Amino acid sequence: LARAGGEARSRMERVNSSLCLENLRMMHENERLRRKALQLDQENKALLAKLKRKQQQHASSSQGGAPSGSGGGDSGATAMGSNFKAAGGKQSK
Repeated sequence: LARAGGEARSRMERVNSSLCLENLRMMHENERLRRKALQLDQENKALLAKLKRKQQQHASSSQGGAPSGSGGGDSGATAMGSNFKAAGGKQSK
């Protein structure tokens, strides 16, 4: 009986080690994906700002006057950034 208990403990330790390694791999993958999402979010914000500048230039050139916006219309990118941060804050290490 003592030997059977030792074998069961040994098996449980192997399973536990395997699960720990799997967990570690998942945490590394999660971190990699988090960094990639952050990079894509920054690229998205830059592209959105560039698009808005082009739209303002186009609007001002078609009207023959100054740009119609005040330049503070980056609320879409800010809202997306805050949504991203809120979702990212739920992760634990």
